Amino acid sequence: MGYNNAMSPSLVAPEAGLTRLTDLLRHGGPMAVITGAGLSTASGIPAYRDQHGQWQHSRPIQHQEFLRSETVQRRYWARSFVGWPTIGRAEPNAGHHALARLERAGRVHTVITQNVDGLHQRAGSQRVIELHGRIGQVVCLSCRQTYPRHEVQDWLTRINPDVDPAMAAMARTAPDGDAHLEDAAHAGFRVPACPACRGPLKPDVVFFGDNVPRDRVAEATRVMDDASALLVVGSTLMVYSGFRFASQAHRLGKPIIAINRGVTRADDLLTAKIDDDCSTVLTRLLDAL
Repeated sequence: MGYNNAMSPSLVAPEAGLTRLTDLLRHGGPMAVITGAGLSTASGIPAYRDQHGQWQHSRPIQHQEFLRSETVQRRYWARSFVGWPTIGRAEPNAGHHALARLERAGRVHTVITQNVDGLHQRAGSQRVIELHGRIGQVVCLSCRQTYPRHEVQDWLTRINPDVDPAMAAMARTAPDGDAHLEDAAHAGFRVPACPACRGPLKPDVVFFGDNVPRDRVAEATRVMDDASALLVVGSTLMVYSGFRFASQAHRLGKPIIAINRGVTRADDLLTAKIDDDCSTVLTRLLDAL
């Protein structure tokens, strides 16, 4: 599978793409929606990749490394401590609200999101599959007790009183709240244990190198079977967890339209691609309907 550039045959002018998408919603059944980090940029949360599909952040924490190493756990929590406020303060934008309204109108079947920020639910979407989990929840790896992320932030603040809050202004934050820090910044960082069993804590998200839980994949697969079409919003689909559903829709002969700045892994599969701002296009779509 090759990745097309901006001259992809599926690329259409925003007006033409909006017309095609409007027609699909008017004359077909509810469609499935896959969303990625590009939808949340208008909420102040940076995207993972640029318009060419290239990674923009420091190397992400790997699942097995986190499980094996207390040093990696300390590095993650130091970076998350600095990056969390960007995620915790974010509010749903017009694109999130538009998708919630389309669901209430019977136009959207389900939102399958690669994002972990929880903004779809806060905007009012009811049928949401969070492929990669939610960063607002923390789980103990020993006893499986869960805690709100903002509560864990308070614990981190209390046991790390010497950490300079100004680091947050200088750090580059990723969509999962992970922030870039120099090694010296987390060398002495202290990490709380689970209050219930003293086990290690981990954000309740799928780290790189881990697998999306089978029940979520099965549920999303059923959604794609039932949906009339697929709308991709703000995702390059470079990771397989999202691309697999575009591939499924293509095999089933269902239309696939993407609203995304720059390349996607599924460019060869798309019925049409609108290279424009997600929130702007979704808001105009509501007006057109």
